[in-house]
Amino acid sequence: MRASPRLIDYYANRARGGAAMVITEALSMAQHQTLPHKLRIWSDEGVVELGRLAEAVESHDCRLIGQVQDPGRGRHEKGRNPNAIGPSALPDDLSWTVPRELERDQIRRMIDEFADSAARLERCGFSGVELSCGHGHLFHQFMSARSNRRDDDYGGDLEGRLRLVRETVAAIRARCSASFGVGLKLPGDDGVPGSIGPAEAAVIVRELADPELIDFIAFCWGSHASTLDLHIPDMNGPRAPFLKLTRELRTHCAGIAVMAVGLITDPAEAEAIVVRGDAEFVGLARPLVTDPAWPNKAAAGREAEIRYCVSCNTCWGTIMEHKPLACDNNPRVALPDEVDWWPKPSDASRRIVVVGAGIAGMEAAWIAAARGHQVTVFCASSEPGGKTRMHAALPGGEHLSSIYDYQQLAARRTPLRLETGLLAGVDDVLALQPDRVVLATGSTMNWPASLPMELREAGIIPSLREALEMLAGVSAAQGGRAVLFDMDHTEATYCAAEYLQRLFDEVIVVTPRATIAQDVPLVTQLGIFRRFNQKRIRIVPFSEIDSGSDWEAGEVLLRNVHNGDRQVVTDVALVTYSTPRTPNLALWAPLRAAGIEVSRVGDCLTPRTALAATAEGHATGVAL
Repeated sequence: MRASPRLIDYYANRARGGAAMVITEALSMAQHQTLPHKLRIWSDEGVVELGRLAEAVESHDCRLIGQVQDPGRGRHEKGRNPNAIGPSALPDDLSWTVPRELERDQIRRMIDEFADSAARLERCGFSGVELSCGHGHLFHQFMSARSNRRDDDYGGDLEGRLRLVRETVAAIRARCSASFGVGLKLPGDDGVPGSIGPAEAAVIVRELADPELIDFIAFCWGSHASTLDLHIPDMNGPRAPFLKLTRELRTHCAGIAVMAVGLITDPAEAEAIVVRGDAEFVGLARPLVTDPAWPNKAAAGREAEIRYCVSCNTCWGTIMEHKPLACDNNPRVALPDEVDWWPKPSDASRRIVVVGAGIAGMEAAWIAAARGHQVTVFCASSEPGGKTRMHAALPGGEHLSSIYDYQQLAARRTPLRLETGLLAGVDDVLALQPDRVVLATGSTMNWPASLPMELREAGIIPSLREALEMLAGVSAAQGGRAVLFDMDHTEATYCAAEYLQRLFDEVIVVTPRATIAQDVPLVTQLGIFRRFNQKRIRIVPFSEIDSGSDWEAGEVLLRNVHNGDRQVVTDVALVTYSTPRTPNLALWAPLRAAGIEVSRVGDCLTPRTALAATAEGHATGVAL
């Protein structure tokens, strides 16, 4: 693949937004790397576009660094990779892919191709390369005794296992000028038994940290195993989780500049890292996806105007599906005017009513108001945010508040009128004589088909949202078991399960599928699996709640959807469900019948994700 205009805009925007250095995604640097979605560097066919990319970034006094990497046996997608290579014919811990063991001459040819490609990048105007030697990729596989069982000079003891990295660095240095930078991203702790932990990481960095050859070092976590999610931490753990070990490993770096990475999203947090001497500089990956102007805004004291990363890993998920990079809190990723964007004024002001103040409605509303329209928003609750606000109050959801916090701050820069605590009806809307109405009224969970409707009418079994509202503010242990029927398979349901685990003796998640969390990115799913096992949250697959349950006795009957086998869960204090949702359309037909132009956004159009909600709200606000 050649560098497309969109890709060039994406990197140029981060440079324009104040980044001092930009490191690309992994590049195809050797001839066996032929994936169509990666930039191909090993031939001259794309050098014109590479030159444009370098000029677009470097012209903003920002260094452009290309990433040298090969996944080896590692694989994120389903299935196995029949073309994988590796140091030894041993299975990948995650996909069970068994690679073809590289011959010595193949290794040396690959090193030469890496170096030739690095020289090509320099000719195109790049300032350096980073060897990505962690995350369970090929360099990591060679360094780890768990994956490298060779008995030649590229295996055996640590010296042999480090030879691939050493020779690649030496070859790049021989092909490129002295001013061309070389960085290393090294494993700090991959979390895999028999692989590379902190003690071995310290030895490795001491062996490789030569100031004459290396310009900067970063450390990373996790591997192609059940620890894959550790390399891109979310809010289910501490902030900046890698910092303590980075600080310790920095003492072995021979004075080479160290970059701190990993769930660092706030300017004050980043500044403190540098001031304390924990690292020489800070790497912002996901935060710069969300707001490319993060550095400029921070430098100007405009931290409140930053669109903050919510650490949801939607960006990671879209990349793994080979879709264009997307972000829950940045609907303008890679657009030419993305940096510090503000809406352009409309040619004519109109009266706009937005019904619903979730993230879809608020995104449309503030943009329409900023464009000069007279905007009124009806919010049924006391505060905007909708179901995203509920998710943000659950374990691991904290950062989601950044979406609606930004929207409210942006709205305050406009004359937008927000009516809270009012479930608007047709008369409320028509009284404002709107020229256009945007329905963002969300959706409602469907009643489980296996249960009789009279239970719903009696209020015996609440939806998960209703259950969370009932339990809001409750901190005392409730006792008994909570049974959660899951046909949702998105992250909020599992955050809620962890919340219930704090209140009840046991939480049991029941699903008709083979397992849970099948509609979230792999890194998110792995984290959910780990936490559920650590907290003893029980999963019952292939099952649904049977209508023969004895609700008064607290006995819930679970039925296998394939063979009809039943099991009884006793001492049940709560039964709840999280299911596919239906749009709330009570206002849709009446408003259209009244001759009002109406559009729908977010779940009110089709129930989906936060990504869809902000994107649709944004597009609607711009179009009004």
